Amino acid sequence: MPRKEVDRIVHQPPLFAEFKPLGVAGRFLKDIELSLDEYEALRLADYSGMSQEEAAIEMNISRPTFTRLIEKARKKITEFIVTGKKLKITGGNVHFRNNVFKCFDCEHMFVMEMKNSVTECPVCKSTNIVNLAGGFGHGRCCVDKNN
Repeated sequence: MPRKEVDRIVHQPPLFAEFKPLGVAGRFLKDIELSLDEYEALRLADYSGMSQEEAAIEMNISRPTFTRLIEKARKKITEFIVTGKKLKITGGNVHFRNNVFKCFDCEHMFVMEMKNSVTECPVCKSTNIVNLAGGFGHGRCCVDKNN
């Protein structure tokens, strides 16, 4: 029987969850799904420049697990670029450390720890804000995990 998969830690939800080639309607493209933990592996290793050991610790996983994640993620990104498919970031066995909120009125984006909630934009006081972690189905579970 396989072991239960460990919850992986993702710093914060991605700002954008879908990418596609310019000039082609998304409905005509096949999807490639990049999981949130694969996204985080790419962000830590390739964007932030962490070693695999450092990134594994950050995500609360083993270094061999991180190696498998980063290899899968790089293969998917390469397929997206070479074949021109639509890339969707979704799913995965993760919990967010922080959340990103965006105000639809002034377009201000701000980051807060998952344990903090917000009902209005700190810049324009609008209540027309979106919770990006909520778009991935996260909220209370991440607060409980980070306490």
